[in-house]
Amino acid sequence: MGVGSLRVIYRGGQVQASAWGPGAEWLVEGLPELLGASDDISGFGDMLRRAAGSGEASVRARAAFVGELAGRHQGLRIGRSGRVFEALVPAVLEQKVVGREAWRAWRWLVRKYGEIAPGPVPEGLTVMPSPQEWRRVPSWDWHKAGAEAVRARTIINAATHAEKLESGSSAEADRVLRALPGIGVWTSAEVRQRSHGDPDAPSVGDYHLPSVVGYAFTGQKTDDAGMLELLEPFAGHRHRVIRLIELSGIRPPARGPRMAVRDYRSF
Repeated sequence: MGVGSLRVIYRGGQVQASAWGPGAEWLVEGLPELLGASDDISGFGDMLRRAAGSGEASVRARAAFVGELAGRHQGLRIGRSGRVFEALVPAVLEQKVVGREAWRAWRWLVRKYGEIAPGPVPEGLTVMPSPQEWRRVPSWDWHKAGAEAVRARTIINAATHAEKLESGSSAEADRVLRALPGIGVWTSAEVRQRSHGDPDAPSVGDYHLPSVVGYAFTGQKTDDAGMLELLEPFAGHRHRVIRLIELSGIRPPARGPRMAVRDYRSF
């Protein structure tokens, strides 16, 4: 397959793509799935109708709310990359840290160990390292990037098993991922959302998500158990419902302490 660069432009109702490098053909062939062409929404309407006919008033209210959001965002599709390991590394770097810490570590490591992207690309654009390269990253460079030993070990170990991750359904990927040390339900869900476009992979264990979902449905924050209870009528499309809520912009008022920024480079 090899490395490649892909440029996608949406213009006049059409998607135009250009690609360069040994992986160019594969990138273009996979573009429809990346943009959500294989996202099956055929059962989503039926699910909403069942929820709307529930004997519980609260479920009917939630179904009406989700239906309204779906009407506002009819073009929402969940894309899939088909690349589990490539989705796994950034997801592991996001574990238990704020976003900018994870992005900083990702940027530092990819630019240090990745390959310059082929083609007429922006300066500094770099292709993610191969599993073999991730295994070669020394402990001091993980530290320089701001990734502590636990996340480093998780990525190195996953790189050793990278080939096993790349086949099978979302359910099979979940089983294989969670058999690896350092990968739990949150990381597996984050990966499968991206690699498989799984519409029913809610990110249980997320720092902010239960509060957002709880507030959108009830006006009150909740925890993981409460979030799953609220999403239960939408089983099969729980991640899709979460994406609709996120797109709505509804957020609880920002009160209380934020998740602390920890710079592991200074430890």
